Amino acid sequence: MGRFDGRTVRYEPTSVKDLLVEMKDTAELLIDLSYSAVLHGSPTVAHEVVELEHRMDVLQLRARMSLMLAARNPNEAETLAPVLGVVGAAEKIADAAGDIAQIVTEEIGLPDAMRGALSAGVETLVRGTVAADSAYAGRTLKAIDLESVTGVRVIAVRRDEDWILNPGRDTQLRAGDVTLLRGPEGGVADVYPELSGEPFEPDPPAEPAIDDLERAVDSIVLMKNLSELAVDLAYGSVLFDNEELAEEVSNLEIEVDALQSRFEAWTLRAAAEADDPVSLRGLIHLGVATEEISDAALAITEGVRRDLDVHPVVEMAVQESDEIITRTEVAAGSDLDGAAVVDGVPATDISTSVLAIRRTGDEWLVGPDIDTTLRGGDVIISKGTRTSAEEFDALAA
Repeated sequence: MGRFDGRTVRYEPTSVKDLLVEMKDTAELLIDLSYSAVLHGSPTVAHEVVELEHRMDVLQLRARMSLMLAARNPNEAETLAPVLGVVGAAEKIADAAGDIAQIVTEEIGLPDAMRGALSAGVETLVRGTVAADSAYAGRTLKAIDLESVTGVRVIAVRRDEDWILNPGRDTQLRAGDVTLLRGPEGGVADVYPELSGEPFEPDPPAEPAIDDLERAVDSIVLMKNLSELAVDLAYGSVLFDNEELAEEVSNLEIEVDALQSRFEAWTLRAAAEADDPVSLRGLIHLGVATEEISDAALAITEGVRRDLDVHPVVEMAVQESDEIITRTEVAAGSDLDGAAVVDGVPATDISTSVLAIRRTGDEWLVGPDIDTTLRGGDVIISKGTRTSAEEFDALAA
């Protein structure tokens, strides 16, 4: 259930297009922050999840109000119904993210060994407030140039009650801004004190995991990655009215369901070996919420799968998008057959990022650190400009 903070929400004339874009960005950030809060046992990041969940509650209410006023006849109602579905699914994603954050806020907890296994290979995420005397205060992200120097990215900024969800190079940091930093631990250790004026305290090393717990963790990590991908593809399928992407969301949801069954089995086996089986409660909590995210992603695609017309307000949102998500099948003998993928980008001159690869037998390779060679028959989920997408399709044909 959504949780409100007691403030009254009233109708305000707002662009439904803008609300949809903000809900999409908020949902994706919520997923990211909720898992990071759990991996790092961070109450401060969990607090930001709760604040963002409140914001999503307000966004979905305003979107529903605007959509109700927009439906002036049966035809309008028919094209707006799928948009209402997208709004409802975004709220479910926010609720699931809030449930994940509860592992920290309600001190449900996770086994230390499990947190260590989860965080292996995962970038550090911290919440830091820009100090008044920080060298970064009053400067743009372009001028600071954090990412190229340290590998650390500012993924969001909260300024009073307002959020900057996709800070760009021209975004200026101000004293008092709450920033969310992500990057390698060494880079964060350099940036955090400079930004906040406080020392950086890394997570303590974790205990080694028991075998069955490691298998359960492997399952939940893959569930997490597939669910995040499903949300990306679901929004892409709606924004671009793409049935192929909607079909891939369905494939992902089936895979997550199968993974959850294996995850539950490994968790039960691990309970027999654990000194305190109750300590696995948070792990079960995490698995349930992760599966709910993939279910919500599938719900977002319902209008596309039922071949309902896309409302013009969605088309308006698409026209402002610089990047699109595409599904490409690699033909045997094509230019992409045998091409290497390094850091998510194929070894070609085209600026297209590979988000995931589905291989024959429904094996999924997901994440920005994919290091493999493309084969004929691979289905590639990628993100890039419209021009690069067309060129990428040509290489795969």
